Amino acid sequence: MLRLLALLVSLGLMASAQKPVYWLLWFDTEDFVEPASDDVALELARGLTQRGVRATFKVVGEKARVLEQRGRGDVVQALSAHDIGYHTNFHSVHPAPAEYLSQMGLLDGAAEFARRERAGFDDVERIFHVTPSCFGQPGNSWAPQANLALREWGVRVYMDDAGQVGLNQRPFWFGGMLYVFNLGPHTVRAGLDDASKLEDAKRRFDAAIASARQQDGVVQTYYHPTEWAATKFWDAVNFSHGANPERESWQRPPLRTEESRRQAYRIFFDFVDHARATPGVRIVTSRDLPALFEPRDQAAPVATARHLAESIDTRDGFSAADQLLTLLGLPPQHVDGPLRRVASTDARTEIPRALFERAKADAAAFVRKTGRLPDQVWTGAQAISLPDFAATLAADSGAGLVKVRAGRLDIERYIGRDAQKLYNWVIHPEGFAPESLLEMARLQAWTLKPARLAASRTATRGE
Repeated sequence: MLRLLALLVSLGLMASAQKPVYWLLWFDTEDFVEPASDDVALELARGLTQRGVRATFKVVGEKARVLEQRGRGDVVQALSAHDIGYHTNFHSVHPAPAEYLSQMGLLDGAAEFARRERAGFDDVERIFHVTPSCFGQPGNSWAPQANLALREWGVRVYMDDAGQVGLNQRPFWFGGMLYVFNLGPHTVRAGLDDASKLEDAKRRFDAAIASARQQDGVVQTYYHPTEWAATKFWDAVNFSHGANPERESWQRPPLRTEESRRQAYRIFFDFVDHARATPGVRIVTSRDLPALFEPRDQAAPVATARHLAESIDTRDGFSAADQLLTLLGLPPQHVDGPLRRVASTDARTEIPRALFERAKADAAAFVRKTGRLPDQVWTGAQAISLPDFAATLAADSGAGLVKVRAGRLDIERYIGRDAQKLYNWVIHPEGFAPESLLEMARLQAWTLKPARLAASRTATRGE
């Protein structure tokens, strides 16, 4: 008996010593066409509250306004017991974010995103009495310009799922935002239409938890309340392939039967109960995330930064921008990547020491003034590209002539390449392939680095 007790105690200690895995459950709360989705959001929020589970409801601005207009204070109150994020102003009403940003640069695009989306953000904040904790794009209509505007609004987390950028199926920092994005098999959900597949979904969840435990892992599950209300998405009915009918012509989607809806609830809450019962799983919201991870801005050691000479990449948890700041003698801070890809015009293989030192000082002054990396660094009447400058600076011995090195942008491998595939959302026009957005993402890849869990931080597990 004593041996059995000792074994049980030992197993308990082993379980408690396991690294926790954080589970995020979130809902894109977007359907402002079909009123039945209001009741679904209410039932989901209340059912989760009864189980002690807090989810994140990412709310579209127009959805919040429609709830207000319909007098659905009960829905607002139920969702307010959870975390509230933001999910654009009008979601699928054209132009979607990637559409209106595809021909814009980083800075003018950020201003345009703010112009179009801030009103919805403010309405969500006003109606739910809380500043949204996170943002996610509609469909796969992702664009890097959003990061700049979101930071200005005090939003710290970008939480969604798409393939334009990713880092080893784990959370990462990009554009100054904490990204939970492109997690691969660490994004798990149970289908709502076939109860026979629920056990497989639970097994995939368990496998995701086991995998995430080996790294600074987060597992996420997401749904849309409209999935319980209708058999077809509300926006696909109205806005597919660039269609943009006037509001009076919007069509309601075909509804589920009551039996089908009830089965979907049973499957979902069974899946949630399984997640709750999984040892070591801690249920968190987007609002909890920043406190769980190490600070965004930390100084890269010189020894790490010197590796830029061979490879411009994230290394030892630091972004390429972090490493370059160290070499420039600047304090740790977020800086955006360059605005353009510029080739070197200085053909020399060696640069006089005094000239290079002035170029280095000028680059540091540019960063301090603008908060971003320069496109190129001037060496008199000519210039060298940012990658070549970083590699040259990293390899510089500090004496004699400065030997110019070509920079190798390995960091860009984390950015997707097939624009047409990555933006093939049914709402976008057919053939929509904004390569310009992927190119801008490559330029901002200087800011990319893994998000590392802070060892001393814990979160309360939802029971």
